[in-house]
Amino acid sequence: MVKRSTENSSLGDVLKNFISSSRKLQKGLNKVSAQQAWHSVMGNAISKYTTHVLLERDTLYVRLSSSVLREELSYGKEKIIKLLNDELGKELVTKLVLR
Repeated sequence: MVKRSTENSSLGDVLKNFISSSRKLQKGLNKVSAQQAWHSVMGNAISKYTTHVLLERDTLYVRLSSSVLREELSYGKEKIIKLLNDELGKELVTKLVLR
């Protein structure tokens, strides 16, 4: 049984501790954060042609409906990865695969 703490904690602190203690929950939140970061960084013009975004381990898989856009984005993969990690606030994406 968990011992109750006598000191007061904010709800945000309690949630951060709970999330950091659960690896599965952290993985799920990272996947959602990566999807949101893609749409935030790339903007509406590219999001319109994005059909699927998936984070697996440290690789972000992005499915695009435009082959021309996919080719254009492939030239700036390193910059996109840097922008995504800056948006996420941590080194979460090390490889970008455009499909």
